[in-house]
This record gives sequence, C-alpha cells and structure tokens, in this order.
Amino acid sequence: MRRGRKRDVARGLRRAMTDAERSLWRHLRQRQVLGHKFRRQHPIGPCIADFVCLEATLVVEVDGGQHMGSDGDRRRDAHLRKRGFRVLRFWNDEVLGNADGVWWAIAVALSGHENFHISC
Repeated sequence: MRRGRKRDVARGLRRAMTDAERSLWRHLRQRQVLGHKFRRQHPIGPCIADFVCLEATLVVEVDGGQHMGSDGDRRRDAHLRKRGFRVLRFWNDEVLGNADGVWWAIAVALSGHENFHISC
C-alpha cells in the first residue's frame, strides 16, 4: 500500500473506532499511562496498529470476534516483533468489561517488566 494511501486508511480508522477502541483511547491519550505517549491507528510498515507507544516500542491491539484464531494476526504480530515491538492483544469485551485490568496490563508492560503474564 502506498504511503499516502495508508495514511488515508489510518485516518479513516481513527474516525470509525469501535466502542472498545474509543474507551481504551480515553485511558491512553494525553500521557495518562505512566507518562507515555500513545498514537492511535498508526502505520508501522505494512500494518496499521490500533495503538502504539513508539518510545516503549509497545503495540496494543483491540480485537473483535472476527480475530479468533486469525493467521493474519499471527503474521502481523511476528512482523511487528521483528521490527522490535512488543504486542499486547485484548478482546473488545475485556476492554469494555475490565478497563482497569487492561490499563494495569499496559502499565506493567510499559514499566519494563518483561517477565509478566496477563490473563484477563
């Protein structure tokens, strides 16, 4: 996808955020998580990440049911990891029903504790 086209797609995704994405964005924006800046619907190579903190190389994805067992998501995650990013994935219902747990998992990832396991 051409750079300008990807930018336009990212802008469209920002305008059409899901309820779960909108909810999480309220918690991530304006450096609310340990002072880290997040971008939403940000292009990274051939991918467009739902949320990314570039300084911490952390991508946060919010998925609906269509992502269940998705090979595409596994390939995206592998590509992002090759580029040095860590990837956290949450289901829409996790974000909407357990916002504090999701926020905590993101905060732990940002704090640099690599050896953690989150099961929401």
